[in-house]
Amino acid sequence: MPRSTPSAPAAARGTGATPDSPGEVPTTPAAAAPKRNRRGRPGYDRETLINKATEVFVTRGYDGTSMDTVARELGITKSAIYHHVKSKEELLRLAINRGTDALDSAVEAESHRTDLTALEQLRHAVHASVLILIEYHHSVTLLLRVRGNSAVERDALEKRRKIDEKIRGLVAAAIAEGGVRADFPPGLITRLLFGMVNSITEWYRPGYPVSPETIADAVTAMAFSGLEA
Repeated sequence: MPRSTPSAPAAARGTGATPDSPGEVPTTPAAAAPKRNRRGRPGYDRETLINKATEVFVTRGYDGTSMDTVARELGITKSAIYHHVKSKEELLRLAINRGTDALDSAVEAESHRTDLTALEQLRHAVHASVLILIEYHHSVTLLLRVRGNSAVERDALEKRRKIDEKIRGLVAAAIAEGGVRADFPPGLITRLLFGMVNSITEWYRPGYPVSPETIADAVTAMAFSGLEA
């Protein structure tokens, strides 16, 4: 009985090719069936998480928003949120602080400028506050809505009070210097000024057809046209 010849390698069988066929490259299982990457849930870094959560708090209200709601709105798991923050309260603190820290730094910087009069310091502080409110629109909106129902909210209100005090100090200095009319008390002027500034949160939305700089110029011009002595 004749001896059988060895069969061709498995990869060559069924293709009509042999390992010795010129121009043929043996096909491997990996090449024949490449692995597909599985799509997972989207991830957020810390800053993006804070931004997105702030929007959710503003839209739904902080008290009525659970961490389950935040996770669902962001399309991630709660464990993904807790990777960055420990609690809903910490998330609120971080969300509000982005706006308050920027406002405080701007007012502080303008109040220490020795190249400006007190009136000019006040004008610059108001102008900068408008730009910050627009840049951190949701954060400042959240700040204006807190009512002191928790330690985080009370801390936010205290920071807001300190910013108001700095503005009131600039108003008083401008009155003393003779740049601002003296027939209204500094506290009233401060409330009227920032009543106008804060009202921007009620109507401004990203994509508004007027630039932030133009809005800041308009608020400053309108506010001080009736204040300057």
